[in-house]
Amino acid sequence: METKVLLVGESWVSTSTHLKGFDFFSSTYYATGSDFLTAALVSAGIEVNHQPSHEAAKSFPFELGELQEYNVVILSDIGANTLLLPPKVFLEGKRVPNRLELIKEYVSQGGGLVMAGGYLSFQGIYGTARFHRTPIEEVLPVSILTIDDRIEKPEGVTPSVARKDHPITVGLEETWPYLLGFNEVKPKQNGEVLARVGEHPLLVTGLFGKGRAVAWTSDIGPHWCPKEFVEWPGYGQLWQRIIAWATSTV
Repeated sequence: METKVLLVGESWVSTSTHLKGFDFFSSTYYATGSDFLTAALVSAGIEVNHQPSHEAAKSFPFELGELQEYNVVILSDIGANTLLLPPKVFLEGKRVPNRLELIKEYVSQGGGLVMAGGYLSFQGIYGTARFHRTPIEEVLPVSILTIDDRIEKPEGVTPSVARKDHPITVGLEETWPYLLGFNEVKPKQNGEVLARVGEHPLLVTGLFGKGRAVAWTSDIGPHWCPKEFVEWPGYGQLWQRIIAWATSTV
């Protein structure tokens, strides 16, 4: 049976104002950060449906059955508000199902959840990702801080494998390429720390109900996860195994 992944987030719109003496003009740029991960998963026969942040606000499933069409949901660089405040709520003042509670129920019944790090993951920049004290934090194998949780490492930091016998890390190189930052979290009692950056968790797995959850505290691509990391042969292996473990197939 083919594995289906719903990758949510990993998109942004940047607007610039260009001043040239008396005159000025504006430009807008849309970008995504999912290409490296998508390519790594698709190469292993995994189907990936990427739902950019602006589409997720309206289109992320409101019903459990729709969510259960996927084996794994990846939340990557998308804040809680996007899922909590769809247009029907924010613009029309209508009631809808709480999609964070929906994800919790999805995992409880056997689904897989992965949260990848970024400026709008975990608690995020200025604390605006806002996943602390949400159903997502209940599911994840890590506790989320109450403040801006970014740890910037412009000098680079080299991950280390904490568990070499886990299905995700077994046989991988012990030395991984450097990373440029990550979100600070605290592993829960039931969380297994598989890799670290310094004394901080990088990769943590855990069970929730009948399902499984994974926290990867750095990016899935640049900038925190630089070209040297995404072009490392272990990158594809690592993410293919994360998905396999989250689906309970290893």
